Amino acid sequence: MANREKNKKILLELLKRPDNSRCADCGAPDPDWASYKLGVFVCLNCSGVHRSMSNRVKSIQLDYWEDQLVAFMKSNGNASARALYEKAVPVYYYQPQQKDYEVLREQWIRAKYERMEFTGETKYPPISYTTGFYEGILWKKGKDNMQFLKRKFVLSDREFTLTYYNKEDSKGPKAVISIKDLNATFQPEKISHPHGLQLTYQEDTHTRNLYVYHECPEEIVTWYNAIRAARYAYLKTAYPTGSDEELIPKITRNYLKEGFMEKTGPSLTEPFKKRWFSLDSQSRKLLYFKGKLDAEELGVIFIGTESKGYCVKECIPKQARGNKWKFGVMVETPERQFVFMCEQEREQREWLDVLRQVMSRPMAPQDYTSKSVRTRWREGSSV
Repeated sequence: MANREKNKKILLELLKRPDNSRCADCGAPDPDWASYKLGVFVCLNCSGVHRSMSNRVKSIQLDYWEDQLVAFMKSNGNASARALYEKAVPVYYYQPQQKDYEVLREQWIRAKYERMEFTGETKYPPISYTTGFYEGILWKKGKDNMQFLKRKFVLSDREFTLTYYNKEDSKGPKAVISIKDLNATFQPEKISHPHGLQLTYQEDTHTRNLYVYHECPEEIVTWYNAIRAARYAYLKTAYPTGSDEELIPKITRNYLKEGFMEKTGPSLTEPFKKRWFSLDSQSRKLLYFKGKLDAEELGVIFIGTESKGYCVKECIPKQARGNKWKFGVMVETPERQFVFMCEQEREQREWLDVLRQVMSRPMAPQDYTSKSVRTRWREGSSV
């Protein structure tokens, strides 16, 4: 018993070191598990991935630790492992954090310790996302229906394009998408598939969404990082003086918030209609759709700063008709007022917080270009 407590105390002291105080894989604070095969301290979620890979794990608090295992942990630790297994991570490769989806965290762990992708050793054939060219089959949702069909996709950072074909042997592409405006974000819950990926780009003056997945988790994460590699190559060309610190956050992004709200028209007397909203904080756009898997938006609202006449506040609309929900959000722009209704007070607070967050951020030069498109709505003149 005394030896058990002594070893536990040693491990808890090791966890106080800065490099060990966060999970070696996702950065979660206060990891309470460890892989005694690799010598790393990890959180409960990441420990499950290690267990599935036969990287033997133990609980710091609950399991018995033999002297030799404690000695191994003392001589290794997260910093040593990172120096070996993360020696050559490409700057564009997405390193998932605690709250990222499981498919991203699992493939990051497998890429590091199982496939040894970042040790700096030359690999042949080279890893797919590093070549500047990638092609394969993805299941893609139809534009006007819920049917997912196999489509061939081709990514080229030489042409800065993502092309897809309705058939593998098609003579011509269905669409050629510029890397310039392409974004990729994982959407498992939205697409109802654990490997669901949303691709978004500009088509004329509208936003176009593609919803895709692949049954193989490694394949869909490879696609994601291949897109990030192509985006990084484009950004380095478009902004040659930009530092990695400036460019990496622009490679891909998640929506700051998404969800259903009810919406009325400009006179604030029209019947409310339920719409799906997505807030893209990087482009300062609040987009709304009839359904959450729509290919194109019904309208987009530019979110400027308070000094430019934008504000957001709680509201109780007068003469409201058709609204089932009771918690109001009013967005005022120089052009008009927008009134939305949330189902729950928690959602109202969240929308108020994220909209204020965008409004409090100074506008960059490219934001004025984005604003020149101006707020627009295509759902008739009222809603």
